[in-house]
Amino acid sequence: MCVIALLQATRPSEPAPARVVLAEADGGKVRLVKSGGGEIPMPPNTPAAHASTLAPLPANHSSLIAAAWFAGERESAPDVRIAFSSFDKAEQRWTPARFIADRESLGKALGFGIRRLGNPVLWRDDDERLHLFVVGTGIGGWATSRIIHLQQSDDGTDAENPRFEARAVLPLSWLWNLSYLVRNSPLVLADGAVVLPIYFELGTKYPALARLDRAGNFRGISRISRKGNLLQPALLPVSEHRWLAYMRMSGGTHRIAIAETKNAGMNWQDRPDLELPNPNASVAALNANGVHALTFNPSSNGRDRLVTATSADGERWRISAELALGQTGDEYSYPAMLWHEDALWVSYTDRRRHIAWQRFTIARESP
Repeated sequence: MCVIALLQATRPSEPAPARVVLAEADGGKVRLVKSGGGEIPMPPNTPAAHASTLAPLPANHSSLIAAAWFAGERESAPDVRIAFSSFDKAEQRWTPARFIADRESLGKALGFGIRRLGNPVLWRDDDERLHLFVVGTGIGGWATSRIIHLQQSDDGTDAENPRFEARAVLPLSWLWNLSYLVRNSPLVLADGAVVLPIYFELGTKYPALARLDRAGNFRGISRISRKGNLLQPALLPVSEHRWLAYMRMSGGTHRIAIAETKNAGMNWQDRPDLELPNPNASVAALNANGVHALTFNPSSNGRDRLVTATSADGERWRISAELALGQTGDEYSYPAMLWHEDALWVSYTDRRRHIAWQRFTIARESP
């Protein structure tokens, strides 16, 4: 079966709408007011970090949110593992980082060798269990990656020492499930299921959605764009059924690509590229309690500046926060965003040395 036939065969017939707070049509602008920030602790003797992800924790948990990222000597190094920290409510600080996944234990659990680990993505389901999706490579680098699905195996009471066990490799392709990767957070649907934004990167490059039910069981896959140079989709629900996908562009106009669905991901249409430059770098998008937010590198040739913009319609954007501004050659990249407890949380790679974070409240301005 060819890849296109596989995508069509696994397309769901009755998609659920997104679980979303609609934007307020008051015509006013918003300001992002910073209320915290700094560095997330690194595991000891670990010089490099990249590709963070954020997830909310249950209301009765001692920590507010969780963060995970990959860390080691450098990207693609054999010692790269997945690090984890959480933001303690009482102390108002991040807990000491620890490793929660490594290639040796995952390979043993899954029954095949893993050469490298990459991008992690966290999701908390409606039963308050954390799921972790991780990119694992074999021979051939990132283009021969698989997406490994792990699930929290402890009861969640030990905030600093969560345990995860491997469930399976997501069954995305007839070709040994190769060349699919994950980067951005899933979109939660009204029934507790999710759509996980993924992308294919062997020869052609295109974004897609993996559908999982509320327990994390795989239910299908569908393609977002017909273009062949787009990566790392980030989903923004404008309404329950109308969603926008923002994508990193490999080549082309060096801008942020955009696609739209009006029927909860069943069908997608490519839209004209945004008037926002992008240096072939990951972006993050979020409906933050009705405010549309987008974090990206606003340049066509470098990652030395990172900003968060806000929008009323998801297409015209206004920079609302400067997250980082460095010198030529610096890198502030791969942002993640989370709206939780009336705050917008942003994490990102800081010069490949650690993961930085910032927190904002949202203030509305009169029209």
